Order: sequence, then C-alpha cells, then structure tokens
Amino acid sequence: MNILIVGTGYVGTTTGLVFCEMGHQVTGLDIDEQKLKSLQSGKIYFYEPGLDELLSKHLQKRNITFTSDIENAIKDNDIIFICVGTPQGEDGSADLRYVKNVTESIGKYMDKYKVIVNKSTVPVGTAELVTTWIKEKQEALIPFDVVSNPEFLREGSALHDALNPDRIVIGSESKKARDIMKELYKNFHCPIVETDSKSSELIKYAANAFLALKISYINELARLCKTLDIHIDGIAEGIGYDKRIGNSFLKAGIGFGGSCFPKDVSALLYTAKKSNHRLTILEAAKEVNETQPIHFIHMVKSKLGKLKGKNIAILGISFKANTDDTRESPAFRIIDRLLAEQANVTCYDPKAKIGNQRVIQQNNIENTLRNCDAVIICTEWEEFRITEWEKHKSIMKSPVIFDGRNILEKSKMKEIGYEYYNI
Repeated sequence: MNILIVGTGYVGTTTGLVFCEMGHQVTGLDIDEQKLKSLQSGKIYFYEPGLDELLSKHLQKRNITFTSDIENAIKDNDIIFICVGTPQGEDGSADLRYVKNVTESIGKYMDKYKVIVNKSTVPVGTAELVTTWIKEKQEALIPFDVVSNPEFLREGSALHDALNPDRIVIGSESKKARDIMKELYKNFHCPIVETDSKSSELIKYAANAFLALKISYINELARLCKTLDIHIDGIAEGIGYDKRIGNSFLKAGIGFGGSCFPKDVSALLYTAKKSNHRLTILEAAKEVNETQPIHFIHMVKSKLGKLKGKNIAILGISFKANTDDTRESPAFRIIDRLLAEQANVTCYDPKAKIGNQRVIQQNNIENTLRNCDAVIICTEWEEFRITEWEKHKSIMKSPVIFDGRNILEKSKMKEIGYEYYNI
C-alpha cells in the first residue's frame, strides 16, 4: 500500500519505518525543511534506539521518501496517517490546531477515496471534527473515511513496541475502512480491537491514565514506607507478582513526565470536566505526581540544611532513560527548586540537553561530580548504575547521594562510604 505519514516526529517516523518493514511504500510529509534534510540524509534528529539503522536500510531500498509537497503527497497516497502534535492548552485541553491544518489540506487536495487515520492522541469526538473539516474544504464531494488508530509506543523502546504491539485498536464507523486497516496490519500477530471512533479515542487516554495511576500509587506508598522505615522496592516486588496487578510501572521515583502521561491525564480530566463529571482518583494521581519532586527536595533539605551556595550535581535530565526527551521531566522541577534555593547546579545526561544558562552542563559523570556537596539521580540511565562510584567519591566535596530513581544498592553505597538516601 502507498502510505502517507504527516508529521515526521517521534510517532510518525517510527510508524513509517515499521510500515516499510511490513513491505509498504511510505512517504513522510513535514513542513520543517531541517527535519526533512536530516531524515533524507539518513539521520534521525531525535534519539530513539534502532531507528537510525532502520532509516538507512529503507532509504537504500527506496521504500521511504520525504517531502514538503503537501498537494502531491496527498494525491499520491491511499492511506494518510496524521501524526502531528496535540500540545496541552493552559486549561488541560488538547490543542488540535495542527490536526485541523492537516485535515483542511486533505480536503483541499484529495482527488479520490482516502482513508484518513488519526494516529495522534486526540480527544473523544475528534474523528467527527476531522470529517467536518475535510468536507468544509472539499470543492467536489469525494468519498473518504476517518479511522482512529492510537499509538502505544514507549519512548526508548518505540521500535520494539511498534513491531511487537500488545494490541492494535481500529476505530471507525466504516466497515470498508476497518477492512483496509486490517489488511494493512495483517502481518502483525496481536489482538485487533475493532470499535467505533469515539471508543478508540478514549482507549488511548484511559490506558495512559491507568498507567499514571500505578506510578502515583507506588510513589504515594513510598512516602508511607519512608515513615515506617520499609523499602518500597520490596513492596513493589511483592504486589507485582500478582497477575491482576503486574510488576510494570511500579518503580518508585520522583514522578512521571514525558510527552504523554502528564498531557493525557490533563486532557482526560478536561474531557470529564466538560461532561460535568469528576475523575477524583485521577485528580489525586495528578496531585501526587506534581508534589513528588517537592517531596524529594524536602528530603534533600532535611539532610543538607540550607541549599544556598551548595554545589548540587544532577545526573539525568531526560524524563526517562534511553530518550533525549525532556518534556515534563521531573528533573526540571527539581532543578527549578534548587535554583530558587540559590544552589549551584551542574548536570549531565547521556543524550538530553538542558538549555538553561543558570545550569552548567558537563559531558561526563566525573566532571559533573567534581567538588559537589551532593548528587541527585533524576533519570534511570544504566550508565549511572554501573559507573565507578568508589572512584568518584574522592572528587566530591561530600559523598552524599540522593537517588531519585532507586537504581543503586543502598548497602553497597554505604559500604563504599557514601551517605545514601532514596525514595
């Protein structure tokens, strides 16, 4: 099939390359010429393991091309995936301006039947809006169908998730469109959920919100464990073996961040509010997540005292390991509080950049820890777990570690000679 991917970001690029692997012909459409230039040269402009190799492979095989020519891209392809951003508004709602811009172009340029697929995370009712926006721009009545087909990709393992999905959700009122989508996904071995577009749109929000609940629950439980002098990791392991609960997303830490969970939780709360409903459990989960970094800073202050003039090293600023994405990263909330307390902050991350002139960013762990009064681990990079902590102790002003991701062994760190505090 000839597939158009509108938006060559994290979701769009991954989705397009996976369809290339399945034997389809893919065109990536974007208005950002710098992104297109990078992709055309075989370089992914963001960090996601495995994508560079896959891009080079399919550029050589000529299974994928990139363009900014909107009109011809729409006319030349049968299935159009919308993979543009839906940023969060101030009220928590999803901003659909980019989705609307794309759909208006589709309505203007389409010349035959198309299947329009919403891959972007969008609120309930967006498929209906897309249908309206397309029709408003059509000069002649050309048939088309709209499908909701949400993505369930984890940054850092997006390629694996896209090639090995837990399920594929196809939401449309059109049997013809659903059949085309099933043919598109015929080589995937997983359950296919066929439903209406509204249900499909809600499934994505409901899934992410539930995972956010698990994270906030284990973090709130960790606060109780601190009071009771119990290690939260043992509790998480003990309940995680229960198949009804599962052990994923039960890692205590400084809270969740990223491009999905905070935005999707807020969007679902906004949807509920518009419908005169309250999702009180989800409201509480959001509050726990927003206060978790503050709770952590209180622990730091209780051990170090006043932070003014203290040299604090931050390890990790991406919201999770194996990505350079810093959107809604809890590390930034911790850094902001440290700066407000007039601490001197130095940071290191293997992939992410901070872009804050008040923070010194180093290019390795050793330079970051030099002469620091304490180090705070904010991201669970494997590099931080296996680094030579015994050697680093001598270059620190004070060997104090605050482990915001519980990645180090408490007994081992104390044996080396560190003061070690964790969630």
